[in-house]
Parts: sequence; structure tokens; C-alpha cells
Amino acid sequence: MPSHLSADATDLADSIKAGKLSCMDAMQAALSVHEQQAALGAIAHLDTGMGLASAQALDLERSQSPDRFAARSFAGVPTLAKDLGGPFAGLPVTAGSRLFKREGGEADSDLAKRFREAGFCLFGLTTSPEFGFSLASEPAIGPICRNPLDPARTAGGSSGGAAAAVAAGIVSIAHATDAGGSIRVPAACCGLVGLKPTRGAMPAGPYFGNHLGGIASELAVTRSVRDASRLLEALSGETKGPFADIERIAAQPGSLRIGLLADTGSGYPTAPERLQAVEAAARFLETQGHRIVPLVWSDVEQPVLASGRAFGDIVSVNIAALVDGLDLDMHAAETMTQAFILRGRAMPATALWDSLNGAVQASRSLWTLFDSVDVLLMPMLAVAPPLIGSFPTDHSDTELHLHRMTAFAPLASLANVSGFPALTLPFGADAEGLPLPVQIMAPMGKDALLLSLATRLEADGRWQHRYPIAGLTA
Repeated sequence: MPSHLSADATDLADSIKAGKLSCMDAMQAALSVHEQQAALGAIAHLDTGMGLASAQALDLERSQSPDRFAARSFAGVPTLAKDLGGPFAGLPVTAGSRLFKREGGEADSDLAKRFREAGFCLFGLTTSPEFGFSLASEPAIGPICRNPLDPARTAGGSSGGAAAAVAAGIVSIAHATDAGGSIRVPAACCGLVGLKPTRGAMPAGPYFGNHLGGIASELAVTRSVRDASRLLEALSGETKGPFADIERIAAQPGSLRIGLLADTGSGYPTAPERLQAVEAAARFLETQGHRIVPLVWSDVEQPVLASGRAFGDIVSVNIAALVDGLDLDMHAAETMTQAFILRGRAMPATALWDSLNGAVQASRSLWTLFDSVDVLLMPMLAVAPPLIGSFPTDHSDTELHLHRMTAFAPLASLANVSGFPALTLPFGADAEGLPLPVQIMAPMGKDALLLSLATRLEADGRWQHRYPIAGLTA
């Protein structure tokens, strides 16, 4: 495999630390590739000055404080924040909506501070759908984000811009958030690794906090499992914890019970080639000494349905509270967002309470399932990334919209509602060259277990990135 296509953010960081290119070289390369790939619509807000100033400051630090520079995990690596989630100072988040003006920019969130401390150079915000209410990133305010592997198709949502930027090689890694699959779905669409970490593993304050009832997580989309591991280590603060040594993680664990779910029910059918990819991953893990435990749809049906309901109700109440609390004019929002606002305003407290209790029961059901298996292996997407326009937001049928998203990624919200860690990565390609992603999920706090299995799956070499990383093209 050509090294420039298999390279990741760690390789870029190592090249910078070795003096093969400066931080400024890396930033200028990223800006150049973005200019070439602007039609993808991956970046919603570009701040060239911020990026160049950040790179210049780190080059100066390397010359004046080399030990401090070397201690940064991703020193000089260009990256992008998402236009939704905890704020990064100087990057004015609008959540993809006309309800907010593109001005100002709050102080860093706790997570943003850790991104900067890790040495990343930020230079913009990636495209997301309005308030993250879609599994496609096509906000009415623009730009429409397209999949670098097939520009006629979606890059996913709500971290679609992040995934498109990484897959296209504009950046090697990008901040992302996940409240209902929004890290994992775009990663799956674009042939990337997407880890939704255990609830509480990432700092969420003081601005992002618990505004979605704990179902939202922040991390990134990456080109390798190694990068996901190193970033989780850097941002969680677990410098001597389970994420510190990817080689050691890869050597663990012994024989595991892998719960294989190659069935998403008649209501949310998954295409045969995508089920076959999951089965192929199971066969591969079996050759690694693990035991496969077949599961059926009825084993997870109730948790899936309860998680979907909880997601829909939580986001409805959240957006209603946000708009009313800030006294915003809801009519400036997209039609679908207005419908969710009205849905949230009209929802009785008893209905929300029932939904939240259902979420607790769903979590308990998964805990019970993990008494008989150590890890779940299942599909990430039911079908290939659909065409642009497949998730329209110019109508007010929230139930239809939620159904379309569930039909695309039937098992996405399980991890959000339960708080369990879940990871997706490509395990082959279909006849059109699009990724065949699989998803693995583990109990709370078992992120390292997922990284271990994902490292083994990745090493089988069934997927190759299409574009090199800016600055690492030779």
C-alpha cells in the first residue's frame, strides 16, 4: 500500500517533529488542498489568518522551547473544529443555522483547550446540518457537503464536513460530535475511523455540558485507529492510562465472546453486502482466537426502539428550550427545525419522562446482553451513502425524518442513549468502491477494548484511503 495513502495524523506529526516540514509548511499545504477541494463544501467557515498565526507560533516554540514542542502529541498538525459543539475561541459557531450570526466567538471549552495543548493548529469550522438534525450535512445556509469518494453522495451527518475534510486529505484529523451517530455515520460514509467514547471520558464544560441529557459526546474523525487512540489519550488526560500504548492495546485481550448481530429486522433492513462485511469481520476475529456468539434482531429490538424514541424526544425538548431561552425567532430556522421546536414545546413532561425511563431500560438491557458477550459487532450503515438531497429538511414531518435516519443507521443511537463506547471502521469496499463499515460496541469504560479489536481489523488491510494528507504527498 502506498505510504502516502496509508499515512495518518501521527505520521504528519512525526514528520513535523523530525523537521521534514515546518508547522507553516503543513498549514499552507492544508489551505492549498482546501482551495483545490472547495467544491466539496467541507468547510463552513475559513480563518486563514488564525491557521497561519497558530502555525507560526508553534514553529517559534519549536525553536525556543523544543522540549515543550516535542511533548505535544500532534504539534503543528492542522485541524478543523465542527460548527456544532463546544466552542473554540475565535471560531464563531452557528450550528449551521440562520438563528445565529457568524460573529464573535466564545472562549475555549475545556475540550478545545486540550486540542490546543495537544498542538493542533485550527483554521476553520466544518459544515454540519442545522443543529445536527440530519445524517446529511446540507444546511440551508450552505455549503452543501459532498462525499469525496463520490460527490453525488452525502458525506453523512452531522459531522459530515469533518469527515469530508479528512477523507479528502485537507486535514488528517478533525473535531466531531456524536449525539445519534454523528461521528460514526460520517466516518462510515467516507471510509474513516469514528470513535464515540464512553460517556464522561471527554470534558464537556463549561459551555457544551449536559444540554442533550448526556447523549452527546465529542472527539474526532480519523484516518486510523492509532490516531483515535492517541487523540483519546491526549484529550481525556489519561497519559498513563489504557490509551497510552497502541501496540500494547493491540496485543490485548485474550479470547473474547464477540456478539455478532447480522440482522437489523424487517423494519430497518440492511443491504446484503453490508451484512456480509460484518460477517467477514466476525470470521476474521474468529481466526484471531475469539469466539463468535450469534445474535438476532429480537435481542436488541426493544433497546433500539427505545433509544430512537429517546433521541427524538431529547433533541426536540432541547431545541425548544434553546430557542425559547435565548428568545430567538424560530421562523428564521429551517422548516424541519421549526417542527422539532413545536414538537418540543408541545411535549408533556410525562411523555418525556416515559421516554427517559425507556432509555434507562434500554441501557439495562444492553448491560444484560454484555453478561453473555464481551463486545457487539454489527452494521454501521444499512445502505451506501445516499445521494445529496435524501434527507430533506423543507418539510415538517419529524417522524418521517427520524424514520429515514434510523433506516440509514439503525443501530447508531444505542451507544448514545446507553453511554457505551462504539467505534466504526471500514472493512472492505463495495462494487462502487464505497466503504463497507462495521461497528463494534463495548460496555462503559471499555474504549481500549474497542481500539484493540479495531486495530486488528484495520491491520487486515481491506480499505485504502483515496486521497493523501496535505503535506504528505510523497
